[in-house]
Amino acid sequence: MHYDILGPLRVRTTDGEHVAVAGARQRSLLSLLALTPGRPVSVEELLTGQYEEDPPAEATNAIQAQISRLRRSLPPGSITFEAGRYRLHAQPEDVDVCRFERLSSAGHDRLQAGDATAAARLLQNALDLWRGPALSDVAGADAVIARLDEARLVASEDLVEAELALPSGTSVADLRALVEAHPLRERLWGLLMRALVAAGSPAEALSEYERARNLLAEELGTDPSPDLRAIHQEILRRDEPGWRSVPLQSTSFVGRSVEIDAVLADADAGRLVTVIGPGGVGKTRLAIEAADRIREPVAFVDLAAVSTDRQVVPAVLAALGRRDPLAGADDAADSERLAASLSTQHMVLLLDNCEHVVGGVLRVCRSLLSGSRGVRVIATSRVALGLTEELLVPLSGLAADSVSGAGSTGDPAVRLFTDRAVAVQPGFSLDDESRSAVREICAELDGLPLAIELAAARTRQFSTADLARRLIDQGRLQLLRGDPTAAERHQTLRAVVQWSWDLMSADQQRLARRLSVFVGGADFAAVEAVYGAEDADLLLAELVDHSLVETDGHRYRMLETVRSFCAEQLSAAGEDEPTRHRHAGYFLDRAERADPELRRADQLVWLDRLAVDDANLTAALEWTTDNDPPTAMRLVCVLAAYWWLSGRNGRAGEFAAELVGRLDDVGPPAGLEEEYVSCVVHAVPRASEEHWERAIAIMATRDRPLRHPFGAALWGMTVGPSDDTAAAEVLLSGDPWNHALARLSRVLLGMLGGRPEREEPEMRAALEEFRRLGDRWGTAQALDWLGQMTSWRGAWPAAHELWSEAFDLQSELGALEECASVLCHRAESMVREGRGEEAAALVDRAQQLLQRTGRPDDTWVQFLLSFGEVARLRGDTDEAARLIRKASVAADAGTLDVPWMAARIHTELGRLAELGQAPAEAERQHAAAVELAAAAPFASELAHAAEGAAGSAVLADHPERAARLLGAATSLRGLAIRGDVDVARISAAATDHLGPEAFARIFAEAARLDPESARDVVTAVEQSLDQSRNSTRN
Repeated sequence: MHYDILGPLRVRTTDGEHVAVAGARQRSLLSLLALTPGRPVSVEELLTGQYEEDPPAEATNAIQAQISRLRRSLPPGSITFEAGRYRLHAQPEDVDVCRFERLSSAGHDRLQAGDATAAARLLQNALDLWRGPALSDVAGADAVIARLDEARLVASEDLVEAELALPSGTSVADLRALVEAHPLRERLWGLLMRALVAAGSPAEALSEYERARNLLAEELGTDPSPDLRAIHQEILRRDEPGWRSVPLQSTSFVGRSVEIDAVLADADAGRLVTVIGPGGVGKTRLAIEAADRIREPVAFVDLAAVSTDRQVVPAVLAALGRRDPLAGADDAADSERLAASLSTQHMVLLLDNCEHVVGGVLRVCRSLLSGSRGVRVIATSRVALGLTEELLVPLSGLAADSVSGAGSTGDPAVRLFTDRAVAVQPGFSLDDESRSAVREICAELDGLPLAIELAAARTRQFSTADLARRLIDQGRLQLLRGDPTAAERHQTLRAVVQWSWDLMSADQQRLARRLSVFVGGADFAAVEAVYGAEDADLLLAELVDHSLVETDGHRYRMLETVRSFCAEQLSAAGEDEPTRHRHAGYFLDRAERADPELRRADQLVWLDRLAVDDANLTAALEWTTDNDPPTAMRLVCVLAAYWWLSGRNGRAGEFAAELVGRLDDVGPPAGLEEEYVSCVVHAVPRASEEHWERAIAIMATRDRPLRHPFGAALWGMTVGPSDDTAAAEVLLSGDPWNHALARLSRVLLGMLGGRPEREEPEMRAALEEFRRLGDRWGTAQALDWLGQMTSWRGAWPAAHELWSEAFDLQSELGALEECASVLCHRAESMVREGRGEEAAALVDRAQQLLQRTGRPDDTWVQFLLSFGEVARLRGDTDEAARLIRKASVAADAGTLDVPWMAARIHTELGRLAELGQAPAEAERQHAAAVELAAAAPFASELAHAAEGAAGSAVLADHPERAARLLGAATSLRGLAIRGDVDVARISAAATDHLGPEAFARIFAEAARLDPESARDVVTAVEQSLDQSRNSTRN
């Protein structure tokens, strides 16, 4: 007998016949006995399972009566009574619960042993035993049911984990349903995150982590577990989280084994291999198939989506998932930074469709060959790139004859025709007559794969004989070949595309030519909007059937050869301008829909959605800049947050400068003042003084909130904080993100203006506002600044927790420089904590991150300054001097125009002079620092300079001045930074001269001064030093 209790009770004979068990009490008793087959069960256990609450007095007698009736339904001897206990005589394998436990345990063991295939099979078999809720006939076995439900859930989790290790993967939709059903189960969240990464959606995975973190905090008041945090860190720290791998191919690959071997051999022998050949010959497919056989990571760059040499580096960066905010401004510098960022990588870069941007590709390849020794390049082009190091693999058409007999299906060209014909007409096959016709077709088409595919797609309409007659016998192909001066195979391909075009209906032609405005493909919603008619879905499916359009199920794209032809037809039909207007309007609308989402919890998802159509957005911006400047201005403004958060802001400068330049003699269009200001900001430094003054006037007189809140953030970053808080409040009112940003701006002014302790609660309030919105950028900014506040007052563990979260959020955004900045703040704090070695490790990590950006290290002024300070405080004076002097050289070269940062350089140079016992040089450097810091808007920077000047005062034997400067610095900053190594050193030296009481009195007097009086103390000392130096020189 078989007893199934994972669902409603089911009893079956060994032959599979069902045995009826009448009565709810009998079903309940049998279910309880089946839980432990072969083991005696006490009456008390049965009573507990039978009754939800206390059993009635006569319950024991009732059980005896029910057991008696139950025995009549089962074979004799199935249930016996022994020593006051009942026993069901059955083997564990006869009960589904026992089989489930055995199978799930075995599956778990195989999973732990690394055998995912066996684990998945065992676990699936275990879970298939469940037909519904366990023990559904039992009223009072809550604990047992809970245990079984937990076991079922663990088995489900194990199954998902096993499936993740298999090529087939797991269902993200099913996993989401599990998470929704069990939202507090962290293992499920972790599995969902891993499944999303495996599905190519790391941004969604990071969004799910934030969702889990917020849910756990709200429901349980806890943080994610170490295991879940580890998965989050694993996603963040993948070597190249955003690499675009080679596209998956949905059709078979025919022939070309010799050519693939040639590509692989050349890739081993050299570092630049170019597959060259005419359009439609299969260069892209060959390169993809070759790349699939290379063990190193491969990044695929589709250059068909770019239109100018300047866009090549941004396209490569996008394929690598990397940011370079400067990319698009200077071609040569862009290429050098790209090569520097890949200097430690071992990988293959597949550059596809290079012929129209050879200049840009050449610059990139030269830089990579000289600066990135672990990077190999496979390129496809209709022409050679022309580099000395280049190895060429020429590609011609597929062979249409073979030694085994003309037209054999073994011929690559004939096999390709047959494969594609079967795809559109499943019953297609070749006989002797059709083989001969196909051989003729393939030979006439010069064996060009694209031409063969276009012809094969018509086998649904024509027999092979009809196809051959139309293409060859009637001279149609020869007529269509056109210009006899063009390369023969280019003529052939154009002719077959024209032939396919002529076979299309008018509606199909209309859709095909309008599809040509898309760059890099588009989803159906975009296609439908630009086509402008209701039957786009049917027509699009027909174009896919005819091999004129490719699809991966989500996006549609034309091969570049077909797109170029259709673009000519679009122009000839007089539809170019209205179609491009619709294209630009659609992507402006998409950007406007995305803009508010970029400040909310799903910002990573929306960043990805915009990035997928980055080429279309750029194309829309290019066209509107020349043909519709108001729309172009709106695009610049609404894309600001996308560009900034994804590190693409460099490319906006060229468009913005051109748009602003067209307004030299006139003001901005009515109603587009905000958009005009955004263009001026993006045009830095090419915008003229006149445009700056106009932009400042617009912002100063604006009396209503900004429609695009991120513009306020960019304006603040460009011109600095505003003293007119009332005007700022007006600009930033009316939107929750605006409100959070306004609060953050106010707090920063207060914090850096000498009120850090008073502003800390407000900073925490700003942090919570950004958290509620889900904006990683704003949350990370608030966390970073709050970490500094917390560290200043000595709450170091709390500060590092804040910085750790800020780092994770910036990592999710791919913001390498911002990540390095957070690490620097942590390193500076660790030095104050006496953790010098750990600080050095963080500095090393920050340097590695910065190297990945590709920026030359002599432009890292702020970072060099931080690295140098950490080195000095750790006692490595030589390294500190090297780093600070490099920062100073960069500043002197004119790359730095930030007074407070220049002041810090002078302070560090002064402290190095102190260590070298050079009092005159120390005084000179610190006086310069005070002068620059006094001109900066932040009192905290003047405090820092004052502390530096106190060091030179001690060295010059002026301990009273040192004590007064230290006290004034405390007044200016609003507190004394806990653990400051320099202040401790200077204080100790001054105390040795003055004695503890005198030092404390002088320090306290200055510390009690109001900020203005403290400023006067500091600047007066600087002025007296100037006078002293002047008199010495005289």
